[in-house]
Amino acid sequence: MKILIAIGVLRQREAGAAGVVFNHTEQLINLGHQVDCWFFDDVLPSPRWPARFRDLEFAFAISARIRRQPLQYDVVNLHAPWGCVYGLSRKWFPSANLPPYLFTMQGSEERFVRAMKFEHQKGRAANFAWKNRAWHRFYHQTMYDFSISTADYGAVANREGWILSELKYGHPPGRIWFVPNGVGVEFFQAREFAEASANRLLYVGTWLDRKGVRYLVDAFAALAGPSPELQFTIAGCIIPVEEVKAYFPAEIRNRISVLPFVSRDAMPALYSSHDIFVFPSLVEGMPLTLLEAMAAAMPVVTTNTCGMADLIENERNGLLVPPADAEALTCAIERFRNSPEMSRNLGLCAQDTARRYTWDRIALLLQQVFQRATKSGRRTGPV
Repeated sequence: MKILIAIGVLRQREAGAAGVVFNHTEQLINLGHQVDCWFFDDVLPSPRWPARFRDLEFAFAISARIRRQPLQYDVVNLHAPWGCVYGLSRKWFPSANLPPYLFTMQGSEERFVRAMKFEHQKGRAANFAWKNRAWHRFYHQTMYDFSISTADYGAVANREGWILSELKYGHPPGRIWFVPNGVGVEFFQAREFAEASANRLLYVGTWLDRKGVRYLVDAFAALAGPSPELQFTIAGCIIPVEEVKAYFPAEIRNRISVLPFVSRDAMPALYSSHDIFVFPSLVEGMPLTLLEAMAAAMPVVTTNTCGMADLIENERNGLLVPPADAEALTCAIERFRNSPEMSRNLGLCAQDTARRYTWDRIALLLQQVFQRATKSGRRTGPV
């Protein structure tokens, strides 16, 4: 097959969504397919529209490119929400030459809005006041609606988004597939589990309210007082070191290491040098960093929501806590710290689970969706 994958983010392997595209592309090529991938900076090196409309500008640009050479690809895989314009153009201006369209999505926007609304009610998530929520519904959610509703097929990285996409948009059974994210084989490594208390905590991800960072701060502050040996590393947060440390009480900032950027090659060593992985996100697709930590046999504490609950079975391969609950997060971390045996058992079980999610396995599943989409044929009428 000749496949196009397009996503409106920068071409940067370390980023989550971009990393998914890189891995999908590499594995599909290994399976013998011809794959092109377009990132934002490939298509719009010099954007012309105002910044708040860049997503829509990218959607128009990729649609125009595809329509100029409609026979170049057997199927186009456009990540939501950037497939909205191409999907609508096929509906309004059908052509027998246009390739079938498959959307990929990490998770539901409905979950994001709900989580951020609750955070704003608590005096957090200042960028999600009612005006921003209205703009999000009018602009972003509308793009997602058209991206999903006009597609022939879809691949969603967590079960919640998969089910919602089928039911909300009326897709027939078998059109929307659950295609989880994957993990590279380089992250699977033997781990030496400490016999004493685990004192090196690790969080990997951008530093945003939706990642549950406020609850992470509260949990570490509660643990740090009675445990002066406890250390915490925050990696891949993007923002400056001092800005992150300012979230924490001044007396414990010297026990926090902040690494705003970590290269992909350095990530396996980062996981192996820490004891417990903590990921309290409120809303996610299926986080690559969680899969990577599991592959490294780390005992993980994460929230019982979104793609985290697709991977972690509580007290079997990790610990799940309710989202937005700093006290529960604190208790779960303390359980691992006080039980080397539980850390070892759950860490090894997490590694076994991760073996089912290697990128080569995920590519075989994605290939099935592409094959079904191509068999559906090129559209000559309304979706």
